[in-house]
Amino acid sequence: MSDTGTGEELGAQAARARALALLRIRSRATAVALLPAAVAVVLFAAGAQGFAGGSGWDAARWAVTVCAVVVLLVAAAVALAVVRAKPAVSPTVPLSEKAAPDLYRLVRDLAERLDVPAPSAIALTPDCDSWLEDRTHPAADRAAREAADRGPDGPGAGPGRRRVQAAPVLVIGSPFLWWMRVAELRAVLAPVVAGTGPSAHPDIAAARRFVRGLDGAVADAAAPARGPVHKVLRLPHVLIGRIARLLLRSCHSHAAEMERGVAAAASTRAQAVDYGLRIVAQEQVGLAYAGWDRLLTRVALPAWRMGRWPSRLDAGVVSALTELSRRDRLADGFTSRLGERPACDLIEEPGAADEAASLLAARLFHGGPAETGPGWAPVDWQQYPDEVVDRKWRTEAARLHRVLDAMGVPPASSAGASDVAGAAVPTLARVVEHLVAGNGSAEELAAGISAAVARDEAQAPAQGDNQDQDQDRNQGRTSQPVPAGSGAPGTPGGSGGDVLDFWGPDPLPLFPLQPPRTGTELLADHVAAMVCCAAVDTAGAAPGLDWLDGPALLVDGERRSDLGTPVLSLVEDGDAGPLRSWLASVGVRTDKPVRLV
Repeated sequence: MSDTGTGEELGAQAARARALALLRIRSRATAVALLPAAVAVVLFAAGAQGFAGGSGWDAARWAVTVCAVVVLLVAAAVALAVVRAKPAVSPTVPLSEKAAPDLYRLVRDLAERLDVPAPSAIALTPDCDSWLEDRTHPAADRAAREAADRGPDGPGAGPGRRRVQAAPVLVIGSPFLWWMRVAELRAVLAPVVAGTGPSAHPDIAAARRFVRGLDGAVADAAAPARGPVHKVLRLPHVLIGRIARLLLRSCHSHAAEMERGVAAAASTRAQAVDYGLRIVAQEQVGLAYAGWDRLLTRVALPAWRMGRWPSRLDAGVVSALTELSRRDRLADGFTSRLGERPACDLIEEPGAADEAASLLAARLFHGGPAETGPGWAPVDWQQYPDEVVDRKWRTEAARLHRVLDAMGVPPASSAGASDVAGAAVPTLARVVEHLVAGNGSAEELAAGISAAVARDEAQAPAQGDNQDQDQDRNQGRTSQPVPAGSGAPGTPGGSGGDVLDFWGPDPLPLFPLQPPRTGTELLADHVAAMVCCAAVDTAGAAPGLDWLDGPALLVDGERRSDLGTPVLSLVEDGDAGPLRSWLASVGVRTDKPVRLV
């Protein structure tokens, strides 16, 4: 036997052994639940045959019977909670075979080469990762059947195909499709698709369903009560949750080792397919992750905070990585790949898939609404400088002057006292004069900016919730999940529904991108925004977009990236000299009013 075959068999054996250990835990729990009932049956049988007579034995029989009934009721409640619980399912964009026939064909050919079952469906995730996800739990099966009635294009739709298939769903990171070439994507997916082989083993599948059911039961028990009825039932839920948590804790090590065995077996099997290309493709995985992270934190996050969501994030990854290749001599060879066929060509409507993944990314990483509305609209890259960058600067400049007004800061000595409404004229000179007055001025202003930002951010989720409720009332419905492949507005394969398949009411965002900013950081951002507004209004500068750094100030068509240090000198040290030199080099007039939103 070859080394590959031996390694795969060892991994599969380890996974099956751990699966059997998990099933033994389930059997032991069942035996413990049935033990009092068995003792009661033995006592009644002994009494009927005259071996255990008398009042003492009668009392023991009924006491054991009551205990058995209570234990059986609790066990039945736990079993029902495990069966009915909705296990955690990753938020994804469903992709039907009609929307991506070439991608489905590639995955099936790959599964055939690996001699494993093909995945039952394909979905996209707005992250740089790919995995197989089991959605055969009874709760997910019910949700999929209900959703299939609303979306006929799903892979489970059609006569005789309403049940979710046994094979897991293949989840692919959407940035991979846009950055990788077709051959590279096939090489990256090989070890993932190979995992359908161990997943088809009945013991492993049963063990996974058991663990996922326990996890769902624990999550359901931990959910807050909604209404007086749920509060009354809270105590039984707590008891069920503790039992499920105890069982889940005993399964933890076995489940982890089982998944390691499955991964080892799949990786060994995949070595026979495009092994040399996989090494090169893994370099592209790391590069795609770096570009995706920069795009989210530097480019997408400012737009999300302004109530706009970039609708072509995956296309932006290509631009960001191309720019990175231009700047970084270590990435010189990557641009030559762009002449090969990109993996996104495997999708019939890549723009629609990109838009759906972009909206899902906004929900996961920022917590935006599920649908477009007055305060939550898509933005194209061509519109980004004017609708995001310029608006961001002017919004922050307006907030800065509101805080100055609240603090009673007078206008600059070189500007008019006030406008028609009586407010101080918003000039850059006013900000600079206040910050050079003393270090305490900066601290007080930073505290005021932090409080104002907190108030604005607290109001944004409430507006989004009201918007969703209004849409539900207008349409006479509540948000419903969609089947994998049926799609959502703008998704390939269907129309209507939420792209978060079988996803519970978890708080958003699930994965915040950045920790809270300090008061000094916020003040520096607002002062820099005020400087940019003054440069645009008085020196002919323009807002721009840098694919790696986000909002940028363009002077004579060239990006100026040297503003940060002078602003920090003013904010942290009260030294306006470097900033005044910078303003003079650009030709900014600090005494002229700027336009605010």
